[in-house]
Amino acid sequence: MPTTSRQKQRRDAAVQGTNDSSVVSKVSAAAQGYFRDASLQHFVCKVARRAPLINRGYYVRWRAVDHCVSRFLHITETCPKRQILSLGAGFDSLYFRLHSDGALHRAVVFEVDFPDVTRRKAALIKSNVTLREMLESSHSLSPTGPVHVSSSRYCLLGVDVREKSQLEEALAAAGVDWAAPTLILSEVVLTYMETQHSDAVISWAAKLLPQSLFVMYEQIHPHDPFGRIMQDHFLKLNSTLHALRQYPDTAAQTRRFSDKGWERCVCLDMNDFYLGLVPEEERCRVESLEPFDEYEEWHQKCSHYFILTASRGSLLAQCLLRRPSAPRICPSWSPRALHVKTVPVSMEGLGMASTLMSPGQVLLTGGSSRGGRGAASKVLFRGPEGWRAVGVEPSADLGVRLYHTVTSLPGRILVVYGGRSSPLNPVQGLFKVTRPPAAADSEETVKLCVEQIVCTGNPPPPRWRHTASRISHKGQDFLFVFGGKNESEAVLGDAHFLCVDQQRWTEIPVEGAAPESRHSHSACSYQGGVVVFGGLDRRGVPLGDTVVLKPTDSGFHWERVEVQPPPVPRYSHSAHVTGDKLLVVGGVWLHSDSVPGVMVISLNTCSSVEFSLDTSSVPWPLMLHSFCSELTDSEELLLVGGGGNCFSFGTHFNPQPVTVDLRPALA
Repeated sequence: MPTTSRQKQRRDAAVQGTNDSSVVSKVSAAAQGYFRDASLQHFVCKVARRAPLINRGYYVRWRAVDHCVSRFLHITETCPKRQILSLGAGFDSLYFRLHSDGALHRAVVFEVDFPDVTRRKAALIKSNVTLREMLESSHSLSPTGPVHVSSSRYCLLGVDVREKSQLEEALAAAGVDWAAPTLILSEVVLTYMETQHSDAVISWAAKLLPQSLFVMYEQIHPHDPFGRIMQDHFLKLNSTLHALRQYPDTAAQTRRFSDKGWERCVCLDMNDFYLGLVPEEERCRVESLEPFDEYEEWHQKCSHYFILTASRGSLLAQCLLRRPSAPRICPSWSPRALHVKTVPVSMEGLGMASTLMSPGQVLLTGGSSRGGRGAASKVLFRGPEGWRAVGVEPSADLGVRLYHTVTSLPGRILVVYGGRSSPLNPVQGLFKVTRPPAAADSEETVKLCVEQIVCTGNPPPPRWRHTASRISHKGQDFLFVFGGKNESEAVLGDAHFLCVDQQRWTEIPVEGAAPESRHSHSACSYQGGVVVFGGLDRRGVPLGDTVVLKPTDSGFHWERVEVQPPPVPRYSHSAHVTGDKLLVVGGVWLHSDSVPGVMVISLNTCSSVEFSLDTSSVPWPLMLHSFCSELTDSEELLLVGGGGNCFSFGTHFNPQPVTVDLRPALA
């Protein structure tokens, strides 16, 4: 057998293996109540519970396909005959679910996949009484030949979709009516083929089915950090995503279908679908099913998958997806990029907190490392030979905490507040951290005095993903805690003031319209008050507002800053004030054609500009969320940690800190 033939067989087997993983994930999502499909359980040998992020990912895939199928069946309900043709159907249970729902009136479902896959599926159907009883007027099950199951409403065909002549012949023999309204369904199928084959399938369907709707769910955006990790995952599985090279985004996919004979096409990434076409009540139901705190990974996963509908014929044009009504805000890019270089120190972590202890000394606390372990506190020192990491020897354990804050106050005092150990367990307690004389340090460790603060007054509810900033009121410094979330509140919008000297939570009058509730935002000390930017709102939608808490004679006043051009909404970023400029660093936005760099907002002129990051010298994907950053001098940013659980593609950690040269942004 020629080598190329063996390689092709191995690749085909790998692609078939993605079916087995996919159906287990679908069963997991159904078992947790994300959607209802009692038939799915019959197509797996062993049920496995997936992580909440994967359950959500398969829910939105299921919901998008179901939306399109339901729309097709509604529009064609008066037609004498309608058909669903599922390409690469694998162990999909669509026919059996629709049959149970009584939705197949005058409809026939044809499924096509590799012969090995369809033989296995046919055997499962034959051996299961529940599935077998849903086959109306079933004919014999064929162990050979393309037809493995045949009934009046369901036909299972074992044909390689790339072999169009064989496919056409088998479908014709199975009774496909080429003139009847037909939905062609392709869920992550065509991208596994070489592009010339997938293009040919799209053209073939347009030519043979004049009244048809093509529904496709696939990946996009291969070149950003998440996309690179996604591609590497499928390469390791020997299942290359071919279509990404030629059709990397929704615009290219839309042009593809127009060029291949389809009259109309609408393509949405899954963020647009979920936020625009899933009712808010349904989103709230889904989001309440499991504890969840992986917003960054969720939005990035959704920005790297799309649902597409393309139509032929006036009837099925009514089935096309609805485009979002709200215009998308695009970044105002500077022509200059900011250079990024790696720091030769091994350090990683997600959800850490950082602060400058003194010039050239950065304290990092909490977070998680590989395997979900709590990360030990460290100090980064900058000396004549560059940065080095030193361990911390605290006098008391700060415990496991993620998405907390550590804030520098006068008198070399650091305050650690909030965080969580899991999405159900906020961390209680407030800690004051001070540093004994430097003589107590060794070359390998820094000693820190850690003591729990017992405060009087009315304390805030526990929280994480909040901000805690230094502000001044009547000559006294306070810790200002704003926003966040906890195990019972999706977002918090309350503001609290802590007088550290008196160890008392106190009330200070605040006037003006308060910003809406949010978490994963930024808040920076500014002229005695605070400037707040971005975050996620109650609906799980990123914010792009800039709001300043300004000191007054009696207390503080909220004032909104109208920035032009409007910043792209984002969250899970960091921010710093230098002079009259707010630097917004990294984060996650729903604008999936690029990733955030460093946005500069002038608080004097209320203008903004976005600078991309030149990461050509960074050998690994630089993911800027769940990270820390510090202004180590007036022209350089130090970024530490970051990354995330990239859906089912594995967890990525930025393995080393990096520095960003800010000079072009501050000129």
